Amino acid sequence: MATFRIEGGHRLCGELYPQGAKNEALQVICACLLTDEKVLVRNIPDIRDVNILMDLLRDLGVSVRQTGVKEYEFCAANVDVDALNDPEIQKKTASLRGSILIIGPLLARFGKGVIARPGGDKIGRRRLDTHFFGFEKLGAKFVYDRSSECFHVSGKPLKGSYMLLDEASVTGTANILMAAVMAQGTTTIYNAACEPYIQQLCLMLTNMGAKIQGIGSNLLTVEGVERLGGCTHTLLPDMIEVGSFIGLAAMTGSDVTIKNVAYDRLGVIPHSFERLGIRLERQGDDIHIPAHSEYRIETFIDGSIMTISDAIWPGLTPDLLSVFLVVAVQASGSVLIHQKMFESRLFFVDKLIDMGARIILCDPHRATVIGLGNRQRLKSTVMTSPDIRAGVALLIAALSAEGVSAIHNIEQIDRGYERIDERLNRIGAKISRIDG
Repeated sequence: MATFRIEGGHRLCGELYPQGAKNEALQVICACLLTDEKVLVRNIPDIRDVNILMDLLRDLGVSVRQTGVKEYEFCAANVDVDALNDPEIQKKTASLRGSILIIGPLLARFGKGVIARPGGDKIGRRRLDTHFFGFEKLGAKFVYDRSSECFHVSGKPLKGSYMLLDEASVTGTANILMAAVMAQGTTTIYNAACEPYIQQLCLMLTNMGAKIQGIGSNLLTVEGVERLGGCTHTLLPDMIEVGSFIGLAAMTGSDVTIKNVAYDRLGVIPHSFERLGIRLERQGDDIHIPAHSEYRIETFIDGSIMTISDAIWPGLTPDLLSVFLVVAVQASGSVLIHQKMFESRLFFVDKLIDMGARIILCDPHRATVIGLGNRQRLKSTVMTSPDIRAGVALLIAALSAEGVSAIHNIEQIDRGYERIDERLNRIGAKISRIDG
């Protein structure tokens, strides 16, 4: 288990380039299974979750070849679906929640798939029912083997269907969409997720020959085709990393420019930080965050305290609430952070309280932050990263704190942030990686 040693209190200055979007990468890499032709994907981040997924595809017989910096060519001409019955491969699928996304493409192209119950962040219940509900609506049969903890699906040919998803799940929508593109007839998906990741996946699939209408809305209509071909696809910059960098710059009083952010695809993220009093300057497709000596949280018109909560797109992504919470610690004013989706994502606040933050954990979904207003620095401490997003929030807190902190289990951070220590050190941070 590796550790970050962080010397806090240093102001950063310089430019940061966001990596390719992690969540988009997991989807489009799995979409390569839909064709036997070559698919070129650009701007792939070098992070643990993506690398594990590419290793998994290699185990299935997919040719994965690096053709340039952050650029890979995939060819799924010789896929062995039965390799998923190998216990060692099942261990790999169980270690990565994103592995569930291989089922839709395998079902569409080969009529079957099996996968161990996926792992991932321990942030509360993360149901997979939406995925398998959609597969069943397309005519597939679903069996869960409790003894092996494996999901089995089979069905050929799939047939288009009307469906209303029980939740606007991003991975559920992606998985069902990939299964539906080669189903016979028309599939209508209501309450579909419409995040930029889904829009990008739809763009890739249409470039491969799929017929999809309603892209960017919560109603997708898919006209099945017999086969898909190859394509070239470029990932968006990771909006979660962009948001993390905005919060980091504000809380550490740093002057930072985030380059090439695809600003028009960030939705309400910039405005949500402005509600915390953080000044952002758009410079073309870059964001400049000037050094802040103070930032003051807005109140509602009647004077009541601000609430920041997650919502389905185009609302605020839940992946950034941990960052909003930690940044509010040094704001002037108070805010209620309401995490609606996951009941364990706020449990890392005890570490912030140990550092001197004033936070009331109201219940598993809500925390009230009474900002310190930069009147006192957080204290250094020793912490353990519970998940990707809480891990980077703790890193932001440690960089703003007085003294030397340690964060254990940084493999969690590495799952979603590419060499975050090296990139931050280049603009003035003092982070050492200690392998354990």
